[in-house]
Amino acid sequence: MTTPQQLAKHFRDVFFGKNWTAVNLKDTLADVTLQEATTQVHGLNTIALLVFHIHYYVNPVLKVLQGGPLVASDKFSFDLQPLTSEAEWRDMVDKVMADAELFAQAVEAFPEERLFDDFSESKYGTFYRNIFGIVEHTHYHLGQISLIKKMVRQ
Repeated sequence: MTTPQQLAKHFRDVFFGKNWTAVNLKDTLADVTLQEATTQVHGLNTIALLVFHIHYYVNPVLKVLQGGPLVASDKFSFDLQPLTSEAEWRDMVDKVMADAELFAQAVEAFPEERLFDDFSESKYGTFYRNIFGIVEHTHYHLGQISLIKKMVRQ
C-alpha cells in the first residue's frame, strides 16, 4: 500500500469507521437530531458547528489536491448559518460525508513523490502535513462531538 493509500485509509476510517478508536463521524452523527445538533451545553460549541468546522477545512484542502488554489480563512471556520429544519441538518451531514469520500479519492490518487512538496505555500507545510492534519483535526473534534452528544442526551 502506498503512502497516499494509507493516508486515505486513515481519513476514511475516522469518517466512516474501522479505525482503532472504534468511533467514526458517520455513525456518531447517524441518529443526531437537529435539536441535538444545535443544542449548546456548558458554553461548548454545538455538534452542528463542529461538523461545519471539520468540513470547512476538508473542502479547501480537497480543492488544492484537485489542483486549485487554497481559498480559506480560519476566521470563517465557525461561520455556520442557522439550520432551520431537520432536512437542512441531514443535507449538511450528507454533504460532509460525500465530500469526505471525494477527499479520500483525491488523496489516493495523489502522486506519492509530491507528498513532501509545499502545500499551496511553504508557510502551510507539505501536502503530507495537511492531509495528516485533516485526519488529526477530525479525530480531535469527533471526540468533542461524542462527548457533547452524551451531554445533550442526559
